Amino acid sequence: MRYGQSVLRVRRAVALALACATASAWHARAQQADPWAKEMAAFEEQDRAHPAVGGIVFVGSSSIRLWDLAKSFPGLDALNRGFGGSQLSDSVNHIDLLVLRHKPHTVIVYAGDNDIAAGKTPQQVANDFKAFVTKARAVLPATRIAYIGIKPSIQRWALVAKMRDANRLIREFCATDDRVGFIDVDGPMLGWDEKPRKELFVADGLHMTDEGYALWTTLVRPFVEGPHE
Repeated sequence: MRYGQSVLRVRRAVALALACATASAWHARAQQADPWAKEMAAFEEQDRAHPAVGGIVFVGSSSIRLWDLAKSFPGLDALNRGFGGSQLSDSVNHIDLLVLRHKPHTVIVYAGDNDIAAGKTPQQVANDFKAFVTKARAVLPATRIAYIGIKPSIQRWALVAKMRDANRLIREFCATDDRVGFIDVDGPMLGWDEKPRKELFVADGLHMTDEGYALWTTLVRPFVEGPHE
């Protein structure tokens, strides 16, 4: 009898271990399939609690995520859909949730910084922005889209030539469509020595201080204020 109980306990333990291993493997596959599942679920929850339609959507990487839009653009209906560490292709893949469902009259995009740092070429970054615009245009043909050029930063200064090349390609693309704009932040973020201004960055040399965001706000404001037609 005791032997039978021991065998039963072992079998239950094995079954439990297999179940846990299967669940862990499934979770790992899900994360691998969509590394942004957690962030997208959080946005879904926000949308259920506070549905937002119309207005302006800011989308992209951590430079968007960390931006206090209510402070920078008081009175504007601005929705923050930034998720740190993301690349332009991630915004393309999740554009339905991030942008299209909100039917904005204006979209402000910042991404490409992490892309170049991860080894993507300037042409790949430009192609991803084109894909973003194409997907947006298919559903929201009247919506204006403005791309904030990849910023020069202290941490990634060695990559500035590639970033500027990506900016050039995207600017050229923007020039082909009256409802797509390019916001140049490169020059304004440089000092007399033509290097990134230290006061614009926090200690990591990549993310921005309040002064950095104040500068961006000045540069972006003409693209989000005024008539929308």
